[in-house]
Amino acid sequence: MAPNIATNTSVSLDELLDFVRPRHRAILLTRRGDGSPQGSPLTCGVDDAGRIVVSTYPDRVKTRNAKRDERVSLIVLSDEWNGPWVQIDGTAEVIDSPDSVEPLVEYYRNIAGEHPDWDEYRAAMTKQGKSIIRVTPTRWGPVATGGFPARLAPQE
Repeated sequence: MAPNIATNTSVSLDELLDFVRPRHRAILLTRRGDGSPQGSPLTCGVDDAGRIVVSTYPDRVKTRNAKRDERVSLIVLSDEWNGPWVQIDGTAEVIDSPDSVEPLVEYYRNIAGEHPDWDEYRAAMTKQGKSIIRVTPTRWGPVATGGFPARLAPQE
């Protein structure tokens, strides 16, 4: 059986966003007050403006960190463990309630489609005081897969 060979594929911003849209599992890396990394596993999507978006609460550490230091990174993963993934570096913008409600509607629509009752959804987001983090990509990639180094590929 031939070994899986690792791949690294450089992509344009449009190709990056096409890669991310169907993938909703990610790890958001923010910076603690002392500068050390803090990772948060989460669900993400892509908004209509091409930003990676995350639904959150204002009291979460990731939210406080992103407010203090807008430099963040996301590692977007495939559903299957050995599937392709990509790291995206960018600048974060945090929007708190009530200004977050319409961006949260867009977030939901882009990930899950239409909600059966948008008024109910908006009321729930307001009641919960939800925030949204929008990450504008500034650097990324390549889209990578794990495996053996290419030098170990079978020679023909």
